[in-house]
Formats: sequence, C-alpha cells, structure tokens
Amino acid sequence: MLRTAALALSLAFTTLPAAAQNTERAIFAGGCFWCVESDFDKVGGVISTTSGYIGGTTENPTYENHTAARHREAVEIVYDPSRVSYDALLAAFFRSVDPTDAGGQFCDRGYSYTTAVYAVGDAQLAAAREAKAKASQALGGVQLATEIVPAPQFWPAEEYHQDYYTKNPLRYRYYRGACGRDARVKEVWGSEAMAGIKGS
Repeated sequence: MLRTAALALSLAFTTLPAAAQNTERAIFAGGCFWCVESDFDKVGGVISTTSGYIGGTTENPTYENHTAARHREAVEIVYDPSRVSYDALLAAFFRSVDPTDAGGQFCDRGYSYTTAVYAVGDAQLAAAREAKAKASQALGGVQLATEIVPAPQFWPAEEYHQDYYTKNPLRYRYYRGACGRDARVKEVWGSEAMAGIKGS
C-alpha cells in the first residue's frame, strides 16, 4: 500500500508539465517594493513576487534598519521562462520606473529607493546591460541612473509587507497616487509607460 502510494506520488511529479518544473528568478529594485510587487503580479508568466531588501551592509535587515544599512527595497520575481522572457521583464521594469532619477523614486528619496537590476548570473547581467542601453535610446539617449550589478543575498521583508496592495488596498492606492508614481512614469515614458504590465 505504502509502496503503491509512493509510486503514484512519484509519477505525479514526473508527469508535471515542463513549465511547472522550470522557473527562473529576477530581482528588481524600483523604489517602494509594494508598488513593484503589485506591478509584476500583473505580468503573465510571473509565478510569485516577494518584497525584500538587498545589497546592504548587514544580515537579516528589517524595515527599521534597512535604510541606515544601505539596503535597497527590491522584489524577487519567480517566473516561467516558457511564458515570459527575462528580456520582457526587463523592458517592463524600465518602463514602470523613472530610471533617470539618481536620488530615489517619486516621493521616496534616498539610496534605499533608487533603481537597480540585480542580475542572477552572467546571462542576466548581459541582458540587463543591453536593456538599459535600449531604454536610454528610447528616452533620447539620456543617461540612466539604474545600476546593473550581480545579485547578492536577497532578504525577504516582514510578512506585513508581502502583498501589501491586496491586504491594505485603500492605503496602498492612496499612497501610490499621493506619491505620484504613475503620473511621473507617464511623464517620462509617454505612450510606452508601463508597457508589458498587464492591465496598465
């Protein structure tokens, strides 16, 4: 009986679609992680998003100390590469932020809210550099502030930050509107604003 159950379980896993077994990660810092998480949850092929901290000088950072320790707010994206490419995610990322702003994003100022692509491996690093060049060209050759670097340790944020936009929809919508995020993205990108973000 136990052997039969184990065999059935084994077969269930081995017959899963290839896409379900093949996922990749992308890590983007685009200002407030609530907003980046909300944006990328709308992209087809994205399986999950996790808000967190990256790139700082301490381990296990918290919301209270991440700024002082120079961690950026970031989002780790798990996606199905058979449904959405890393290049498509990069294009969507650049068009959902103000990559020209070296001092933060929208109403959130300081290093922790600046933009960056944290590449997972050499292929992502090369793709991110190319995407940055294309984004610059699309904006008339302006210099972009977005940093492209190999990904260090990513630290998930506290549970109350995860899916904040669904847990606190009124506060989230008020914050996003008051912060001027969407208005500034449209000002920077025009008709290309939020391209690749479903429903935008």
